[in-house]
Amino acid sequence: MDAALALILAVSYIIAMQTEFPVPDISQIDPTLDLEAEISRLKREMNAVVLAHYYQDDDIQDIADFIGDSLDLSRKAASTDADVIVFCGVKFMAETAKILSPDKQVLLPDLNAGCSLEYSCPPAQFKAFREANPNHIALTYINCSAEIKALSDIIVTSTNARHIVEQIPEDQPIIFAPDKFLGGYLSKQLGRDMLLWDGTCMVHERFSEQELVKLKTRQPGAHVIAHPECPEALLNHADHIGSTSSLLKFTETHPGESFIVMTEPGIIHQMEQRSPGSQFFPVPGMEAGGACISCNNCPYMKLNSIEKLYLCMRDRSPAIHLEPDLIKQAYAPLARMLEMSK
Repeated sequence: MDAALALILAVSYIIAMQTEFPVPDISQIDPTLDLEAEISRLKREMNAVVLAHYYQDDDIQDIADFIGDSLDLSRKAASTDADVIVFCGVKFMAETAKILSPDKQVLLPDLNAGCSLEYSCPPAQFKAFREANPNHIALTYINCSAEIKALSDIIVTSTNARHIVEQIPEDQPIIFAPDKFLGGYLSKQLGRDMLLWDGTCMVHERFSEQELVKLKTRQPGAHVIAHPECPEALLNHADHIGSTSSLLKFTETHPGESFIVMTEPGIIHQMEQRSPGSQFFPVPGMEAGGACISCNNCPYMKLNSIEKLYLCMRDRSPAIHLEPDLIKQAYAPLARMLEMSK
């Protein structure tokens, strides 16, 4: 997919999703309120735990109880005695928290916070795809809807995907969905031929190789670190490839050094906190007119804000609602993943 088409699709996704659910009205908030103090008060009153993905804005990360990858956050929340989970991330992440904690209320500051990977894999089309390939086992990246999880055999994360694929017999055909770049990376690393669903993360797909090369030239001693959702041409430049938590750990084990970062730049806030003597350079994205520094931000992640976080806690809305049967069906492949990850 070229950069111009990626930009058009990104804008279309955002427009479509922003009209699907009401946008929280932050204008109703008293501007004199100390929002951090109010959120802390509400956490106590509600017995709530606030989760923030690495890609959230700095102020949300700073007020969260836990910061991390989507599955890790959901598992941490499930292990607490909190009655309410407030998930500052995107909708599929909040759904995963609900699947793992069905008796807890799960709130999401803005229901329009979706995911291009999720939207690239509509349930009806994926169901037909599976039916057309009945001998294949479906390994599905956790970046998908609850409905897609329910149609899958095993869920994987970017952290455990390789370990899980290695446990599947060589003669067992595999469908990998929805991220074709992560699937392609695994296929190349493990020498496994997999049938790939044609989905991508619009942020990782749009990093500019031209701008990356420029950064490498200007910062010759910097480590290039990349998430495997990036296209292969970009991964070929990387010194370290891994999940967001893996990238973070890599920077911690190389204190005082420089890093060119190819994932959503929200994670740089944690990198800077944990390695204050290091330097971090985000790779710009690309749009039709050329390099675009803002294109490396996930527009869905950025729909959440400290104001919307306050409103959702004050109003206990919007909440994630999943039918019990769907929770049961979606939990099965998650449970299989957890068992295979031991």
